[in-house]
Amino acid sequence: MNIEGRKVVVKKSVAQLHELLKSPAQYENLMPDGLQSFSSNENGFKFQLKGMPEIALNIKEVSEEQVILASGSSSMDFELTGKMQAIDAESTEVQLFFEGKFNPFIKMMVEKPLNNFIENLTSKLENL
Repeated sequence: MNIEGRKVVVKKSVAQLHELLKSPAQYENLMPDGLQSFSSNENGFKFQLKGMPEIALNIKEVSEEQVILASGSSSMDFELTGKMQAIDAESTEVQLFFEGKFNPFIKMMVEKPLNNFIENLTSKLENL
């Protein structure tokens, strides 16, 4: 299952975004409304939204071009990638991509909530 978020312009440089996104604790500020719990360590973070199970994400890569978050659970195989491209010294274009390997039943259950989650993350990034 693949989900492609919309492209947005973030009023931060690529270097500023890189600094922000390499710190797991900073992801709490990007979480959608309805956040019930959030905890982080040096490798990643866990969060729970209202009506959803707890999700663990590990920071797999943070570079000037992208950030990749991978599932922290062996039962769920997915990655969330944010592609970043500098527009100028103070603005960056960002687009989120979700790629997950789910059976058809799970896909049917999670597709709408994941689309909403990607849209909420995109909006939070756009308003940084």
